[in-house]
Amino acid sequence: MQSKSLFALLAGLTLASASPLRRRCSNSTVPTPTNPVNSTSAVATPTLPTTGSGTQLDGPGSATLKHILVGHGIQNYTCSAAGATASSVGALAVVWDITDLYPGSSSSSLSADDFNLLTSRVLRTTNIPLNMAVDGSVGAVVASPFPDPVDLVIEGITSTVKFMGHHFFDINGTPTFDLSGADDGEYFKGKKDANISAPSDADKGADPTTGAVDWLRLSDKGTSTGISLVYRVLTAGGNPETCTDVGQTQSVPYTAQYWIYSN
Repeated sequence: MQSKSLFALLAGLTLASASPLRRRCSNSTVPTPTNPVNSTSAVATPTLPTTGSGTQLDGPGSATLKHILVGHGIQNYTCSAAGATASSVGALAVVWDITDLYPGSSSSSLSADDFNLLTSRVLRTTNIPLNMAVDGSVGAVVASPFPDPVDLVIEGITSTVKFMGHHFFDINGTPTFDLSGADDGEYFKGKKDANISAPSDADKGADPTTGAVDWLRLSDKGTSTGISLVYRVLTAGGNPETCTDVGQTQSVPYTAQYWIYSN
């Protein structure tokens, strides 16, 4: 059956005039970005975000940062019993390259505050970039969840963000990144090394009672090409509601930054 959370979500989403299949969260709480940082006299070295307190994810060591991406899509869940915590069954997302938006790195750079709020802005001002089911089922179209690749236009940001690829879970439940937009065959199949809770002030998404998904560190399972580490940080939305029935499914919109490293 459809989840209670999906009905509540659809009631609060804005439908895009260009397509009935793409929906987004309300943008009423997103601040307007300040002017970009235009000086490139001192190019910044990106530093992996932290939650600010408590246990942190282990750093990348000697690995080299290749891309900073923003991902937008859905987290999928299923329920074993009423009152239970929904179990994750993977995610679907499109990812775009925001490396040049990092503060001080280019003429397109954002301020530090705007860069940190970018996931919230994407969640609340852009459409879910998936072919969402319209047959009464929950989530994306199983046979073809991803539409044709397009660059991302973010409200309030002058530069277009380049399409980089897709994030999904394979048939074995392995988190996978296919960065076809990188033009050098980058492909990642990972395993979770660690997770930490998102900060308490993270954007909770469509349902303010649930919250943002955890931050993650993923390492190569041994079959990746050009990528050795992936971090999921600065998350917004994505957590499920408490289950109301056996077999209930939930598909919850989320965004995150993905920091991509290679040895």
